Amino acid sequence: MEIVNWKGIAESLLFAAGDEGLSLKQIAHVLEVEENQAREIMDSLMEDYNTGSRGITAVELAGTFQLVTKKEFSPYLKKLVESPSAASLSQAALETLAIIAYRQPITRTEIEEIRGVKTERPLHTLSAKALIKEVGRADGTGRAYLYGTTKEFLDYFGLKSIEELPPLPDKISEEEDSLQEEADLFFEKFQELDS
Repeated sequence: MEIVNWKGIAESLLFAAGDEGLSLKQIAHVLEVEENQAREIMDSLMEDYNTGSRGITAVELAGTFQLVTKKEFSPYLKKLVESPSAASLSQAALETLAIIAYRQPITRTEIEEIRGVKTERPLHTLSAKALIKEVGRADGTGRAYLYGTTKEFLDYFGLKSIEELPPLPDKISEEEDSLQEEADLFFEKFQELDS
């Protein structure tokens, strides 16, 4: 008889599901077990978290199971979120954000063509900070995601609307010069707000 680490599998499913969590029915379906067996697995997993000294726990909220941080550690999480290093953006993230702000909606491939380097990590960082979001799909093969800025972007930079971004010069001979000036204008605005 094969021994299956049901709790480990369920834990990895909850981790992958993130904030959305999973219903008991979804867990049972993926594990290919009956709902009552899925309930036993989840109850056992939640008990393991509650009896240990871990920083996270499994909970059932509004009919879904989720992995969450324990309430007693919230002062430390608050410090992390409010720390100055958590608020700063890398040069790569700022460049990517400037391109998105001025050229939105734009695909990752288009951003990479402009920057000349991969942008997967900066896009992830900007999405995690809610400064950008997926705003649709491009037409054509692959239907790539289109990125645009968010309300949080406007709040972060003290803008009422995207139209308040510094204007781009009208006449530039080469596209690279234009993009560099876009980035320079954006960084000047960022430095003003940061100081």
